[in-house]
Amino acid sequence: MITGTGIDLVEVARIRELLTRHAERFKQRTFTAGEIAYCDACADAAMHYAARFAAKEAAAKAIGTGLWSEAGVNWTDIEVTRAESGRPSLVFHHNAAKLTTGLRAHLSLSHTKDHAIAQVILETA
Repeated sequence: MITGTGIDLVEVARIRELLTRHAERFKQRTFTAGEIAYCDACADAAMHYAARFAAKEAAAKAIGTGLWSEAGVNWTDIEVTRAESGRPSLVFHHNAAKLTTGLRAHLSLSHTKDHAIAQVILETA
């Protein structure tokens, strides 16, 4: 049974500007070490950071708490990982892990040079 859905669209230029103006601070507050290592290794890092940013927003919407709210989750509580096949998935940490116990997450990402989009569906396991 589906228990939550979320979708988010991000402009890559907005993330590119944040990376230019606040590079390390933005990365450290928003992404896990694994996400930073993956994105920084990509030819167009901003595009991949944007997709992960959208995934975190979509996941918070699916959980139903939002990010940084009193009952919500922090940016780094939600991590986008990749299988060897390239398929993305979500790993929940800290409060996000507590809020999603017993749930399975499905993640879809897509991006162009201008936009990144993510959809998250949570269902009972």
